[in-house]
Amino acid sequence: MKPIDFSPLLLAQNDVMSIVYLAGAGILFLIVLVLFFIFLNFFWLWAQSFTTGASIGILDLVGMWFRRVDSRAIVRAKVTAVQAGLTNAELTSGQLEAHYLAGGNVPQVIRALVAARKSKMINLTFSQAAAIDLAGRDVLEAVQTSVYPKVIDCPPKGSARPSLDAVAQNGIQLKVKARVTVRANLAQLIGGATEETIIARVGEGIVSAIGSAKDHKMVLENPDMISKAVLAKRLDANTAFEIVSIDIADIDVGENIGARLQADRAEADMRVAQARAESRRAAAVAAEQEMMAKIEESRAKLVESEAEVPKAIAKAFIGGTLSVMDYYKLKNVDADTKMRASIADVGPSKPVHQVT
Repeated sequence: MKPIDFSPLLLAQNDVMSIVYLAGAGILFLIVLVLFFIFLNFFWLWAQSFTTGASIGILDLVGMWFRRVDSRAIVRAKVTAVQAGLTNAELTSGQLEAHYLAGGNVPQVIRALVAARKSKMINLTFSQAAAIDLAGRDVLEAVQTSVYPKVIDCPPKGSARPSLDAVAQNGIQLKVKARVTVRANLAQLIGGATEETIIARVGEGIVSAIGSAKDHKMVLENPDMISKAVLAKRLDANTAFEIVSIDIADIDVGENIGARLQADRAEADMRVAQARAESRRAAAVAAEQEMMAKIEESRAKLVESEAEVPKAIAKAFIGGTLSVMDYYKLKNVDADTKMRASIADVGPSKPVHQVT
């Protein structure tokens, strides 16, 4: 019986082991390569985070890389926050990543939190700052305005009117310029009205305060009455600001609006009276023309009647009811009447009859 030759099996087993060794070496090389890549890209960020106490691990950095998050911005923001005194319980890297992925400005929010913490008078959390930032407001400017109040001109510079014009009860116009000092109200910054609303409300309050004054001299003597009246109305309600003070920067005397209105009213009354008088004159002229027409009509009837007199005289002659002597007596009476009228200067009298 021939002995069994195991050499082919040994060769096949050696080939398998070689393949396994090569595969293991390749995997090990990939692991080393990945670790080397991680070392090159994240070691210094991890070292910076570790030495400052930011508590951002290597796996967190790798996860940021997979989530397409700017790890450098997150690490710098966290380091800045920790160095400013914010603890890891108050601010985590996950919150920073979530705000970054939501489209927020992480460095701006961190600067606002640092400014609020350093001021020691504003209690601002990361959630509030992130919400303000995502709402489109400048959270850093809001914090700065809370610490250092902002001055708003009323009316604003470059507006169509250089001053606020109001009229006192005595009709005198006053031109006022005011300066409103406001502080940001972080609690109402989201959804609160902006500076335009503050300017409009303050302008309305100034006009109302001057309009309630009986005399413009009272306003000129005590300009602070305007500020007190406006501040008493709580014009900063539902706005993103808190009004600290309202100062009257300038106040000038304008036109006498009351006198001008009275003059305009008098002119309007005069025009109405003229129109009524013209109407009455036109009616009188029309009545006069109507009476003249009636006079002419009466004259026409008189001439027509006088034309019948000679016919009546002729009929009287024919009928024998009027003699020649009676006719001459009638003529003498007519001539005597004309003479008396000319002597009395009463104007020429028209003959009672006319003989042709």
